[in-house]
Amino acid sequence: MAYISTRGEAPALSFTEALLAGLAPDGGLYVPETMPSLSRKTLLGFAGAPYVDVAQAVISPFLDDTLPAGDFRKMLASAYATFRHKAVTPLAQIDDNLFVLELFHGPTLAFKDVAMQLLGRLMDRALKAHGQRATIVGATSGDTGAAAIEAFRGLEQVDVFILYPHGRVSDVQRRQMTTVDADNIHAIALEGTFDDAQAMLKSFFRDKSLREKLGLSGVNSINFARVAAQTVYYFTAAAVLGGPLRPVSFTVPTGNFGDILAGYMARQMGLPVERLIVATNSNDILARALDTGRYEVRGVHATQSPSMDIQVSSNFERLLFDALDRDPQAIRGLMARLDQSGAFDIPAGAMQKIRENFSAGAASEAETSAEIARTWRETETLLDPHTAVAVHVARKNLAKNPHVPMVALGTAHPAKFPDAVRAATGVSAPLPAHLADLFERAERFDVLPNDAKAVEAFISARARAVTLAANGG
Repeated sequence: MAYISTRGEAPALSFTEALLAGLAPDGGLYVPETMPSLSRKTLLGFAGAPYVDVAQAVISPFLDDTLPAGDFRKMLASAYATFRHKAVTPLAQIDDNLFVLELFHGPTLAFKDVAMQLLGRLMDRALKAHGQRATIVGATSGDTGAAAIEAFRGLEQVDVFILYPHGRVSDVQRRQMTTVDADNIHAIALEGTFDDAQAMLKSFFRDKSLREKLGLSGVNSINFARVAAQTVYYFTAAAVLGGPLRPVSFTVPTGNFGDILAGYMARQMGLPVERLIVATNSNDILARALDTGRYEVRGVHATQSPSMDIQVSSNFERLLFDALDRDPQAIRGLMARLDQSGAFDIPAGAMQKIRENFSAGAASEAETSAEIARTWRETETLLDPHTAVAVHVARKNLAKNPHVPMVALGTAHPAKFPDAVRAATGVSAPLPAHLADLFERAERFDVLPNDAKAVEAFISARARAVTLAANGG
């Protein structure tokens, strides 16, 4: 399986090479040269199968032949043993034909754990095999950072630098990043937005000399391995609801577009997905793009669902690449217009292809709070605000086709956003036992200006890969 850049000016890589590279040096995102497909017999076999079995069947076609099946299975078993639920990603029904896919039973209480626990093991193995050290730089709107820190803490081959927008994540999200006492972990509170942090990260990857000096690697959903791992739970959810003998629809609270892109990949691999529905908060660039055909960046508004407070959704480029018949020149043109003017118009043919698979909707702050209150009142189920955005949009779309099961992705535990949950319901969800003392732990973080040179200097002074490179390693 070869991996190519969406911008067409970087060499094709193996899975392991793409895993360690993260972002392509031409600024593009790696995608498989051809998308694998799963047989109907394989899909039927997922009914009642353990999560690890499904994960091995779904992810294996993306891997290098250098990773033996037995070793990969051990990694999967180890990764998902960290989850507090035997099903890993169980389904909960909250209304007629409306379900929540609970993706928050991992160690940091967010869906990012599903991919990150596996990613940490894959990268550690690859780095040890090549005798390399890596500097992982991640931008987070809240959950990716904590999941990456948990997955990579204490690993000898890796230093982790996580940039998060100062004052724009929840207290729980922040403390999950800043209370980890490990020498290889560095939490950076950036005086800017998530989009600022993500743009800075991409600029680092485009700088060839810096990339080589630091041994840069990325764990945001720009890393294809993240998206591949997230594809699995679409298959397990559909299997519980009768797939592939019946289609299922999914509504996904979306910021950087990686989670819903995983659903699109599942559809490409053969899963009968009726609709993929993008759910946004008031930072609704994706809903507007699907409605109007124009992708236009506006200011970021702080909301009670901060992980979705994003305007530049990186993984949308992977979808555009497919919709534009994998034309890298067309992608380069659109991305150049985005950099220059903050907007571009999606060609009509590509827009038609996107709308064949995707719908979209948005939830205001008031609607999000009302959904948290309603679901608690009717089912005594607490939703975090991101999941509430998805459920609100899912209800509207379910009404259009009530006979197709609708799955809203539950992306975070309600305890991660206690203020929003308490304001809507009057009750709070307690943190699980392993995080019960989170607010008593000492914090370690650095506040840095929204300046790429300042952040680069901070990382260069602390990354052990710099010393290795200087010594000829």
